[in-house]
Amino acid sequence: MKILFTNNIDPSVISGELGEDILVDCVEVIKTNPIKVNPFDLRDCSLIFTSVNGVDAFFKNHFKPNENFTSKNYNKIYCVGEKTKREIRKHGFGTFKVLKNADTLSRFIIDNCQHEKFLHFCGNIALDVLDHNLPLQNIKYKKITVYNTEELNPLITEKYHAAVFFSPSGVRSFAKQNFFGDMTLYSIGETTTDELKKYTSKPVLTSHGNTLASILELMRKQLKKT
Repeated sequence: MKILFTNNIDPSVISGELGEDILVDCVEVIKTNPIKVNPFDLRDCSLIFTSVNGVDAFFKNHFKPNENFTSKNYNKIYCVGEKTKREIRKHGFGTFKVLKNADTLSRFIIDNCQHEKFLHFCGNIALDVLDHNLPLQNIKYKKITVYNTEELNPLITEKYHAAVFFSPSGVRSFAKQNFFGDMTLYSIGETTTDELKKYTSKPVLTSHGNTLASILELMRKQLKKT
């Protein structure tokens, strides 16, 4: 069996989970670049991160959250996904709330955080769920673009039994020049699956978590059935 991963992943990690008899190609379909943003005062704001790239670009721009939770101007940090949470922890900060996707984060904020002011550090093509939902509820929200995502649109001529997708932008980039055909489709998270369903009526196998470990676990279980 030959599987396409639309991201650069250590082949030894994949073979360790799926077995040596699985052939794997890794092709990058998107590229991200941080944007230079002059750091500003974060006082009185709660912070939102929906990707690892957003966290990385935030700290590269030397923003400094107030991590003293006893302080009046303590910055609560909300994020999407365990991977994003781990990236925040690498920089020495904790998270106030972790949700599985932007939709659930949006609902949580609307139900519980009406009086907070939010700054969302994200990419140029971030999903507009928060941008749309929060202002409708008169919640103060501002999107700060700290990185750009470029769709590489590679033409892939090799034939694969399965393909693995990691983001909506990755799906769009792949779909520009390629067809999904008869491949088994794997997806990290519901938002990526929703994007795949715009291009194909095939069923999509979706991991419960937004991590590489969760998608590999799903694939391992599926491969045992074949």
